[in-house]
Amino acid sequence: MTEDLTGQSPGPVAGLSPAGPAPYENRRQVLYWRLLARLLDGEEQPALESASLGVVEDIGLPSALLDPGTSVDSVVQRHPELAAEFDGLMVPEDAADGSRDRAAEVRRAALVSKVLLNVFATGSSAVSAEQLARWQSDAGWLERALGCPPGALRGGRASGAGLDGGGLGPELAAIEADLVGRMRLREVLADPALAARLTPSMSLIEQLLRDKGNLSGVALANAKSLIRRYVDEVAEVLRTQVEKATVGELDRSVPPKRVFRNLDLDRTIWKNLTNWSPEEERLYVDRLYYRHTVRRTTPQRLIVVVDQSGSMVDSMVNCTILASIFAGLPKVDVHLIAYDTRSIDLTPWVHDPFDVLLRTNLGGGNDGPVAMAMARPKIAEPKNTVMVWISDFYEFDRSQPLFEGIEAVHRSGVKFIPVGSVTSSGRQEVNPWFRERFKALGTPVVSGHINKLVHELKTFLT
Repeated sequence: MTEDLTGQSPGPVAGLSPAGPAPYENRRQVLYWRLLARLLDGEEQPALESASLGVVEDIGLPSALLDPGTSVDSVVQRHPELAAEFDGLMVPEDAADGSRDRAAEVRRAALVSKVLLNVFATGSSAVSAEQLARWQSDAGWLERALGCPPGALRGGRASGAGLDGGGLGPELAAIEADLVGRMRLREVLADPALAARLTPSMSLIEQLLRDKGNLSGVALANAKSLIRRYVDEVAEVLRTQVEKATVGELDRSVPPKRVFRNLDLDRTIWKNLTNWSPEEERLYVDRLYYRHTVRRTTPQRLIVVVDQSGSMVDSMVNCTILASIFAGLPKVDVHLIAYDTRSIDLTPWVHDPFDVLLRTNLGGGNDGPVAMAMARPKIAEPKNTVMVWISDFYEFDRSQPLFEGIEAVHRSGVKFIPVGSVTSSGRQEVNPWFRERFKALGTPVVSGHINKLVHELKTFLT
């Protein structure tokens, strides 16, 4: 017997043959009290540790589940049969008959405690590249337990699952950013062996972009390699989303191409049914029918204006990559402008988001009217132009001049799309003053998953 944190006895925990629900509940209580104690204090509670070890061993699970220094990867490598149990572990299940498998709940509590402790008990000391890589791996297991692909909740390469893990995404991203901040990144980058252990993530990329001016030699080369890897992986995901989005109407003024892959077999059979010979049981075809595949498109201009102040780094990375993807579409002329207190025309490099990001200078304030002064001359045919403005719209004394410029652009016929967030977590503060005025203007802020922006752009541009 042992005592829980309230001083009450949780009941028998090990070496039992439970005859009712109470012992199972006591076992779950021991495991979760231990988890809370370690998360809140970080120090071992001997009684809880001993009781938890008894529970874990009694239900046939490895004692390594209780060791926060052992990654989930290590546990699964030694006990591969557990991998399937972690997948979807924290996705709610409804028993068809309303019954509960209390023994399974105790087992699940042990596995859940392992994942949560490894992810949320991060301490406060300096972090090594190996520790960061281990945390990223454990965070990936938590995402899998929540039914998401690894990286999805943190705004990583696998975003697009449409799941939010109960709103954990921003918290996981914040923990990762803290770990990156506590790591001696410059020393890690200067060592190729340590740099190779890093897994690109939004938090790491933000830190690299902020510090790139202080890097040189091997450290700078390793930083660029990590940025390139992240850009390529995110671009692959976004390119798939663009391809799946709505495309333009079929252009029936163009005759269908008469090739086998365009053959409309169903229509061909239907139109030739009058030529069916019952005696010969054979269909004679007088004419072949083909599907139209050519889409009706008109030349369009896309102007993307990105706030590169420190609060918008996630949106900037995603939108820079997205602009490069749309720049690769036929008949789409893409222009890219980044701004803080000054503005810079990045259009010559829009096809290479990696090059664009290296030319940005994160941080500082923002001056929207300066960016608008650079963007407006790029509008040639308002009806065939879409302007995407990515910002939190905190302009302070420049709010009214910026809104007047936006209003004039919108009334000229330009499709104006204000964007407050294009992250997988969808959490981004937008100036309420601007939000209300955009709504009244009929151009509500697009805020949420990047799929929303992809759909808006694809619908207009193709």
